[in-house]
Amino acid sequence: MKEITLEATLDNLDKVNAFIEEQLDEAGCPMKISMQICVAVEELFVNVASYAYGDGTGDITVGFSCEDGTVSVSFIDSGTAFDPTKREDPDTSLPASEREVGGLGIFMVKKSMDVLDYEYKDNKNIVTIKKKMA
Repeated sequence: MKEITLEATLDNLDKVNAFIEEQLDEAGCPMKISMQICVAVEELFVNVASYAYGDGTGDITVGFSCEDGTVSVSFIDSGTAFDPTKREDPDTSLPASEREVGGLGIFMVKKSMDVLDYEYKDNKNIVTIKKKMA
């Protein structure tokens, strides 16, 4: 697994995107799948940068691997415990003006990825997404 560790701030989003895009290119990932993965990575990184450390900051490690045609991206942080898999899906049948704010990004990640896993281990959040390239 290749990894990048940096401060979980919105200023570092471009570095994370560049890292993931480079790995996807090296893996020969099709453009449509790459776009879905990049959108999910951006959503998950922004959530950690915006909420995990409250008013402070901390590090995040983003890991990438591709085995047997499946891309796996992990996010490891030591911020506030948060399990995105437990987040209730928004009622998308309601007009936007009647929906509660938030949750749409996680919902999109759940729908676009094959796997969204969460583990809390050694005081760290570990979120993993997986997507088959074919």
